[in-house]
Amino acid sequence: MTRLATSLIALIASIVLLVSGNAFLMTLLGLRLSVEGFSTSLIGWILVCYSVGFVGGTVFAERVVERVGHIRAFAVFATALAVTIQIYPLAVNAPLWAALRAFGGFAMAGLMIVMESWFSSRATNANRARLFAVYQIVFFLSTASGQLLINVGAPQTMFPYTLAAMLVTLAVIPLSLTRMHAPVVEGAERLSLRALYKISPVGVIASLVAGLLVNAFYAMAPVYADRVGLSTDRVSLFMASAIVGAMILAWPIGRLCDRFNRRRVLIVVLTIAAATSAAIPFVGGTNALVLIGVVGLYMGLSAALYPVSVAITNDQMPTHQITAASTTLLLAYGIGSCIGPVVAATAMDEFGPNGLFYTNTAFLAVLGIYLLYRLQRRPDVPEDERVDYYTTSPHGGHWLYELDPRNESFEGRRESPGMAGLRIGRTVLGAAGRAHAATRGR
Repeated sequence: MTRLATSLIALIASIVLLVSGNAFLMTLLGLRLSVEGFSTSLIGWILVCYSVGFVGGTVFAERVVERVGHIRAFAVFATALAVTIQIYPLAVNAPLWAALRAFGGFAMAGLMIVMESWFSSRATNANRARLFAVYQIVFFLSTASGQLLINVGAPQTMFPYTLAAMLVTLAVIPLSLTRMHAPVVEGAERLSLRALYKISPVGVIASLVAGLLVNAFYAMAPVYADRVGLSTDRVSLFMASAIVGAMILAWPIGRLCDRFNRRRVLIVVLTIAAATSAAIPFVGGTNALVLIGVVGLYMGLSAALYPVSVAITNDQMPTHQITAASTTLLLAYGIGSCIGPVVAATAMDEFGPNGLFYTNTAFLAVLGIYLLYRLQRRPDVPEDERVDYYTTSPHGGHWLYELDPRNESFEGRRESPGMAGLRIGRTVLGAAGRAHAATRGR
């Protein structure tokens, strides 16, 4: 494992630099648009273009990787993203920024393809659970670190954008110097949303709502924080608390999901998250530190919706179909991420900054009602048929799910210079899988 860890240092360094720079930029842009006096609904439309570009990138950017290889593709996408970042402060223009956000989302999707497929290619059956955990921890810590960089300068100045572009550019260096052999990327087979909904409606709807909630928050929370009067240093803590909350609550929620019925655990998580979201408007203008703590709790619970929905879905699937199902859940999450910021921004225009949490509370309530309905329609999965719970996050693509320890179609690999590398989406749902899933759908 030590030898493997040493070989991954370059890749991890690139992940840290890239994710920190991108997370920093996302908060920076929301603050800048708010300071410039753009309407909240317009800010939402501009920032949601990132999600639209990212979803498009998960479909089309892989072709670039297949054509030119991992290192060249990474350099192309990182350079394009860095140039895009430098254009933002040159002209604060809504159509231009919307286009830049869409292009930035596409480039970031391509970068995630390279990093996650490369990371997954280093796994064997003996170490993939540990690698899966390491990747999640590195990603969360990098995202939280990026939020703290907001304090380096005022969002109206050039320096913060230059710093973000530098971090993205520096991410090219470790990966370009690595001696690791690049993996082989093959096209992925997917389940349609309709097919997966028939198997696990709760998993699909919960994933979509998770996309609504999480991306509405990350897009519009900097605007909310600015308009309730938080200082720049408090804004950085406000945003970082969401990441820390997700990290802290991941383990206890996972333990509950392994010990108790997962749909009932999801109801408890939804109830507490809705209550917390409803409380935020009442504490937002009173005490900044209390607000930061409550937001951390709310986002920790909201971030748990996606991994719980993945676990619920995987309980319904043959184990060799987990990657295909997870890929479709990512699509549902992506659709939600394209809707959430626009809905939240419109509500903030109508009801003020607290509209963000009014809409999130409503989404949670609707999901809770739907889940109660589904509990009456389908029996619970017996405990001995449930798969293990693993914390997952929807920041990347289907490539990382090859590494998921629940995926029994994973083929063990030897670490050798001639290693064949990654095979993506080996299987599609066949007749036997459909028959199996149809008898257990939720």
